[in-house]
Amino acid sequence: MSVSEAAQPIIPTPAFSRRHLLGIEGLSPLEITSLLDLADDYVDQNRLIDKKQTTLRGRTIINLFFESSTRTQSSFELAGKRLGADTMNMSVKSSSLNKGETLIDTAITLNAMHPDILIVRHQDSGAVELLSQKVSCSVINAGDGWHEHPTQALLDALTIRRRLGRIEGLKVAICGDIMHSRVTRSNIHLLNTLGAEVRLIAPKTLLPAGIERLGVTVFNDMRQGLVDCDIIMMLRLQMERMAGSFIPSTREYFHYFGLDREKLALAKPNALVMHPGPMNRGVEIDSSIADDRAISLIQEQVEMGVAVRMAALTALSRQLDRGDHL
Repeated sequence: MSVSEAAQPIIPTPAFSRRHLLGIEGLSPLEITSLLDLADDYVDQNRLIDKKQTTLRGRTIINLFFESSTRTQSSFELAGKRLGADTMNMSVKSSSLNKGETLIDTAITLNAMHPDILIVRHQDSGAVELLSQKVSCSVINAGDGWHEHPTQALLDALTIRRRLGRIEGLKVAICGDIMHSRVTRSNIHLLNTLGAEVRLIAPKTLLPAGIERLGVTVFNDMRQGLVDCDIIMMLRLQMERMAGSFIPSTREYFHYFGLDREKLALAKPNALVMHPGPMNRGVEIDSSIADDRAISLIQEQVEMGVAVRMAALTALSRQLDRGDHL
């Protein structure tokens, strides 16, 4: 036995018995917490010189991204490689999809290659769930339309928990383009499930109808919504998803809904700031806040992303070991 193999950590089995990870909605507090606990162990492992493990040796993982991504795709690829899996990034731009092949045909084709886990990002809500019904492997939703982005919510929760030690009882404000944000929806489900108070702050034009039904308090005035908050999550203006005029101008948007020192002062004195990235500096957040490591958790979110995705891959792989995918 080599030194590297002897040093392999004992990874606890998460209380997660699902075949796929398609969203946060419906997950129990125990399922969420077990994934966070597992990811916590991987954070420490990723800070070692020897980061490579054999947990997923022999497994095949395919990244199937219909939308471009830097953080999510690269962190999933790195997570798979650090766990010892064979990983492949499928280039959708050069695939048969551009020649008229349907999503279901693509799923059937990939299924014939016998992958163990598919990681899928798609521009249409529900597309990832549809694909999961056509394959015999496990599927992870890396973001589908305006629906969900479960691993982003998990990494946000892990970031908060490692800094503050808890999520229950915290006041969390999510600010910005709520309408087009799958990150918001996953975070609402997770934070509510773990006992946080969730506030949404946005202009009326960027709020979906009936969002209050998800158990949140809505504010159209940032100065009111930030009062007494522990965590402030800023969101990117997703101009590419906007057909029409949702805001008068980015300058006016920043004046009312961009996070600067004046607005930050309305939150708790030790309030922390987050952003899923990529950031539009000077549009939704001031650079002096984004780069202030004393209050900004943005770089920590990136680090937590690899650990959370390692946890998700490990959890689903355990189900494959049990034969639950057959």
